[in-house]
Amino acid sequence: MPSFDIVSEVDKHQLTNAVDQVNRTVTNRFDFKGVDAEVEMSEFSLVVRAEVDMQVDQMVDMLRGALIKCDIDPLAMDVGEKEQSGKQVKVGVTLKNGLDKDLSKKIVKLIKDEKLKVQAAIQGEQVRVTGKKRDDLQQVIALLRSKELEQPLQFNNFRD
Repeated sequence: MPSFDIVSEVDKHQLTNAVDQVNRTVTNRFDFKGVDAEVEMSEFSLVVRAEVDMQVDQMVDMLRGALIKCDIDPLAMDVGEKEQSGKQVKVGVTLKNGLDKDLSKKIVKLIKDEKLKVQAAIQGEQVRVTGKKRDDLQQVIALLRSKELEQPLQFNNFRD
């Protein structure tokens, strides 16, 4: 029986490349000369820090552009609140990795509401979709791509 998995993953290597690219850009830009500003990374959470909140905003925009260049959907970014600490401004950015329960339930409900001849089952941080025909599975993929969900989705492990 054909099946595939719906996941939401961020490639850690590409994320590291994007962070390095932003840090390199900050060191080379004229308006950041002599400014203590950088993006720090630990797992899938980032800390953007600079001296002025305008610079933090610019760095978040640079990060968004670098993620796009590294084939990471910027919908995966969850930007936190700015906080002033001493003479620096920090903002936390977390990247959503894996489907949470609410989004998984929403995906299963969308699939069932379309009355397609497939079964969707939540398996941890992914949703497995199985059906008798490959065309039905492709309709599910097209349906989910057309919907605006709060997280980017990838479809992998497609088996006939």
